Amino acid sequence: MTHPLKIAKLADASRVEFGPLSFYHPLVADGDTPVRTGIQTAAPGYVASMHWHPYTELLFIIDGEAEVWLQGEEDTPHRLKAGDCVAVPPETPHGFRVLGDKPLRLLGIHANAERVTTYLERETDVHGYPVFKAGERT
Repeated sequence: MTHPLKIAKLADASRVEFGPLSFYHPLVADGDTPVRTGIQTAAPGYVASMHWHPYTELLFIIDGEAEVWLQGEEDTPHRLKAGDCVAVPPETPHGFRVLGDKPLRLLGIHANAERVTTYLERETDVHGYPVFKAGERT
C-alpha cells in the first residue's frame, strides 16, 4: 500500500506569534502524521517560558545560537549552535533563550500528531501555543 507524500512549504505556512520577539510556522502540523514539525524564529532577547510536553521534543538549530536548560538546571544551560540538536524527554520542563545579536531559527519536531504544551507560568491556548498579555516581551 502506498501513501502520498506529505509536502509542507515554509512559504505557504501560517504564522503564529509567540509574543513580540518570536513567531512560529507550523509545517507538518495537521494531525494526520505521527509527528508534528514547525520552524520558530526568535529575535535576540527572546526567552521561551518554562514548559513541557507529554512526548519527546527535538530542537534542531538551523541558524543562530541558543542556550537550553531543564527545570532546576537553569544555572548550567547547554549552548547550541547551527547544526546542533537536543532531544527533550517527555514530561520534562525546559526552556531556552537566544544568545548573541543574531536571530535564532530552529526546527521543532514533536513526537506526536498534535502540539500538546503545558507552560508552568503562563496560559496555553487550545492549540498548545503560549498566550501573551499586552506589553509582554517574551
